Amino acid sequence: MSSPAAAPRPRRSVLYMPGSKARALEKARSLAADALILDLEDAVAPAEKAAARGMVAEATRAGGFGPREVVIRINGLDTEWGAEDLAAAVAAGPDAVLIPKVESAAMVQDVALRFERLGADPRTRIWAMMETPLGMLNAAAIAGAHPLLACLVMGTNDLVKDLRAQHTETRLPVITGLGLCLLAARAHGLAIVDGVYNAFRDAEGLRRACIQGKELGMDGKTLIHPDQLAVANEVFAPSDADVAQARAYVEAFAAAEARGEGVAVVDGRIVENLHVENARRLLAEAEAIARLEAATPA
Repeated sequence: MSSPAAAPRPRRSVLYMPGSKARALEKARSLAADALILDLEDAVAPAEKAAARGMVAEATRAGGFGPREVVIRINGLDTEWGAEDLAAAVAAGPDAVLIPKVESAAMVQDVALRFERLGADPRTRIWAMMETPLGMLNAAAIAGAHPLLACLVMGTNDLVKDLRAQHTETRLPVITGLGLCLLAARAHGLAIVDGVYNAFRDAEGLRRACIQGKELGMDGKTLIHPDQLAVANEVFAPSDADVAQARAYVEAFAAAEARGEGVAVVDGRIVENLHVENARRLLAEAEAIARLEAATPA
């Protein structure tokens, strides 16, 4: 029997925090988010961008975020702030730097080259915002552009705008883009997190959106408010029933193999190797989440 699949870092909840708000940066250290995006782009007014850059870099260097993944979203490298943002972010040593509006493999490769020139910490990764029609069409090339790329982040608000579409409950206007990026991420072994749900006081609407994202195959969801954390963490974690079923599949298949058989039967369902691989991945994911929550200071 092969060993359990290694689970990636949990990214059930990926919370945007405005980089210009000192209180928000401090509060982020105690929130139950799997990952934090300290934002220098959309959440920061032009007049505040330079100050926000310094605040985010200082907060990142100071640490205190526990096991939470810390990501800095910079302004685009085609803006007047982007190059300085990237230099400051790399010097601060976050877990990742999030690049907005990635539309080509060359953009990722350019950032990777800048990482090298800036002497980036080897553990710092690149995350890519996928939020334009051209980005969707080039998703496969982007996902395979460089080994430093670790995660695709869906920017569905910008995508809806560029498509001249509408936000709907089913998200049919953006489902093609989501699917292209999911295929690209899985083909290249990357994480992928879903776009935001704008009505942050609508917990049931958020739950439906999270369930849809999980059914599609997303690893988690980007969030715009701390009140959304509990729902995303719950939906994107394996349930107790999921864990029990996964254990039953693994145990039954191991017993079948010991008898020289290639399939098992659990609750009247055929269990083959592909089901067991998925079960092992789910169990590893549940264990990773348990470790993260145990290590997260309240």
